Amino acid sequence: MNNMTIGQYIPGDSWLHKLDPRVKMISLIFLLISIFLIPIQGNQVDVFILAGFLLLTILLIISSQVPILKVLQGLRPILFLLTFTVLIQILIVTPNEKVALTQSVSFYISWSSIGALVLWFIFYQWSKKWIKFKTLYFLFSVFMIFYIQSVLPFGSLFDYEVILYEETVLRALFIFFRIIIIIMLTSLLTFTTMTTDINDGLEGILFPLKWIKLPVDVLAMMVSLTLRYIPTLLIETDKIMKAQASRGVDFKEASLKEKVTQVISLLIPVFVISFKRAEDLANAMEVRGYVIGQKRTKIDVLKVKYSDLVSLLIVVIIMLLTIYQVFFS
Repeated sequence: MNNMTIGQYIPGDSWLHKLDPRVKMISLIFLLISIFLIPIQGNQVDVFILAGFLLLTILLIISSQVPILKVLQGLRPILFLLTFTVLIQILIVTPNEKVALTQSVSFYISWSSIGALVLWFIFYQWSKKWIKFKTLYFLFSVFMIFYIQSVLPFGSLFDYEVILYEETVLRALFIFFRIIIIIMLTSLLTFTTMTTDINDGLEGILFPLKWIKLPVDVLAMMVSLTLRYIPTLLIETDKIMKAQASRGVDFKEASLKEKVTQVISLLIPVFVISFKRAEDLANAMEVRGYVIGQKRTKIDVLKVKYSDLVSLLIVVIIMLLTIYQVFFS
């Protein structure tokens, strides 16, 4: 629960914190469009372009003064999905055209490898609580699973061969880093932008939709409140899980039937707390004079500065260069 970073704001005084929220959102959209425009073809040039976006993302994180470990923490919830996707790409997907293989690797399912895997699993479960960087340790554990199968053929039951193609390896790395870049850029937006600024920025970006009678201010308020209460509900859920664990509920070691019962017992108080907080918020907004659909004034009016225009211009240039490289080179 504590790994979720969406909706969290880290106070700071960096240039990225001071940027106009409208510029940050538009820049994020342009960068995401540029990343998705890069084709997944395993081409080395495309990989180099993506590596450039990864370097740009790292530089943005460093210059924003946001702890990079905090950003990487947001990758933990999707770590299993990323690992599974990479393995599927490398081990199963074959290139459309015949290309030179990188290497042919033989794996053995043997009594020795099965015993070693069981011992490694026991050691991993025991040792991971002492490891500080659990994400890297998990990736190392996945590597060890395949390494053990490749070096212990004694007492072999059967074996299988995996052909590694250069194109499939590049595709897997491409997908892996593209997902990572997208998550880090999105997290960086919420890390450096307050909820009220996100609300004002969304309202400013969607302002043209008012001409077709869309309630832009209501939509912006809904999005900002959703982002604001994601970490709050996660904290409340974590408190409920700890309270139930102190009463003897074990969320890790249980049968399927018991886990279903435990999840239901967890969801009910979460829903009750959610409705209670929503009612309290509605009452607080009503007491402060908030009326849906009424025109509101603001203490802080967003103004585009010179630094905002320069930042947006740089992002537009990056997007145009990406489009040129992908479609016209």
